[in-house]
Amino acid sequence: MAPVTSAPVTENPPAAPARRAARPAKARGPRHFDSAGPLAYTMLAAVVIASLFPLYWTFVVASHGDNSVLGGATPSLVPGGHLIDNIKRVFDTVDFWKALGNSFTVSATTAISNVLLSSLAGYAFAKMRFPGRNALLVVVVMTVMVPTQLGVLPLYLLVTDMGLYGKLSSLILPALVSAIGVFWMRQAMEENIPDELIEAARVDGAGPLRSFWYVAWPGVRSTAAVLGMFTFMAAWNDYFWPLIALPPENGTVQIALNQLAAGYYTDYTLMLAGVVVSVLPVLALFAVLARRIVSGVMAGAVKG
Repeated sequence: MAPVTSAPVTENPPAAPARRAARPAKARGPRHFDSAGPLAYTMLAAVVIASLFPLYWTFVVASHGDNSVLGGATPSLVPGGHLIDNIKRVFDTVDFWKALGNSFTVSATTAISNVLLSSLAGYAFAKMRFPGRNALLVVVVMTVMVPTQLGVLPLYLLVTDMGLYGKLSSLILPALVSAIGVFWMRQAMEENIPDELIEAARVDGAGPLRSFWYVAWPGVRSTAAVLGMFTFMAAWNDYFWPLIALPPENGTVQIALNQLAAGYYTDYTLMLAGVVVSVLPVLALFAVLARRIVSGVMAGAVKG
């Protein structure tokens, strides 16, 4: 009979390797992004072409002479060589430099004031508590439903009584702040600025203006850039109220373009050359603020 052998017993058996603490798996949201196919690129290209073609056609007509681009049976799609000459004729026909300066003064002033005042009012409606806050906000929003034409006559009488007729202040003062801007900035403050940050600033001794500037304002600068851009464009393209409040010799760009189109014979090359010049400041402003405008428009688009 074979002897029974036993395994050697060690005094201190090696400890079992400690298990690593199981880390909770990071939750990942479902991915809904599919690679764009040829159809998507074709549709995007068609949208881009349809959006840019009116601007390109304006440039083509403005670069030809004597309406030649509109006289033939098949209009030319190739730019001509008369753009500089037509632009010179624009400045010789009307005081276009003064019109550009007036439009820039009005548009820049109203854009800056709307951004500042709408942001302050939006902060008050979103983060401050005072009696009648909701009712006052409803009244502000309800003013948007009043047609602009309905208030032209009272505004004209008020401007005339104040002695502002014919001055740029008649365009600036009524547009210093807008109900849309107040509501827009209020929503931005409500969604992007937590109440805890405002409370922490108050505990540290910051007043309302200090809390607004150092806590709330950095979080809504992109939205404010979008508001400023839209306000600038609205003031730059406004034709109805400047036509009433300003004489032609002290008008804005839109009034000057109307003067180029007036008369028994419309020189489209001259008029569209003025349009090309009037569009350049807006394109330059968009190029400067493009990054903030895109981020402001997309703010909140991926939340949820």
